Amino acid sequence: MSETIIDLIRHGEPVGGRAFRGHSIDDPLSEKGWQQMWDAVNTHRPWQQIISSPMQRCLLFARALADDENIAIDADDRLKEVGFGSWEGFTPDQLKQNKLSEYTNFYKDPVNNRPPGAENLDRFIQRTCDAFNDICQQHTGKHILLVAHAGVIRSIVAHSIQASAFGMYQIKIANAGISRIRVNNDKMTLEFINGYL
Repeated sequence: MSETIIDLIRHGEPVGGRAFRGHSIDDPLSEKGWQQMWDAVNTHRPWQQIISSPMQRCLLFARALADDENIAIDADDRLKEVGFGSWEGFTPDQLKQNKLSEYTNFYKDPVNNRPPGAENLDRFIQRTCDAFNDICQQHTGKHILLVAHAGVIRSIVAHSIQASAFGMYQIKIANAGISRIRVNNDKMTLEFINGYL
């Protein structure tokens, strides 16, 4: 079986800056965010297919890149960010001021101390990993670009190295950072995280 290469890029900075945005807040990229994305992909664009989260902060850039390079594009609803429940739209500073114990407990143990109303973590991991596995099967032998979110990329990277749900929260994913996973006969190899092409 031929090798499949999956590059995963996190969206750039959205309008409004840093905040907890799951899948109920659909802010587009800021001007800075657009620049981060174009800088990240540079002129080396080896992809044969682009697959994106349907959220504006991912999909609008994915479409622009696909048009620019004449690359096929699809959106996959399963690549939406994890839902943050009652934290949606709040900045870390606001949560520290108004919900300090919730915020502190989440960062001590993000698996067992989810924000109120947040998406179930096991279901989130299952949907993102199902999407990744389906993409690998449907596009075997291709070089694919996934445009997604920090949580989605953490989940897929953790899956590729068989890390726990707790371990995935130890992975930092930068705005417009690119990570690469190679898939060969169902063996996954993480090549780099937050790199540049």
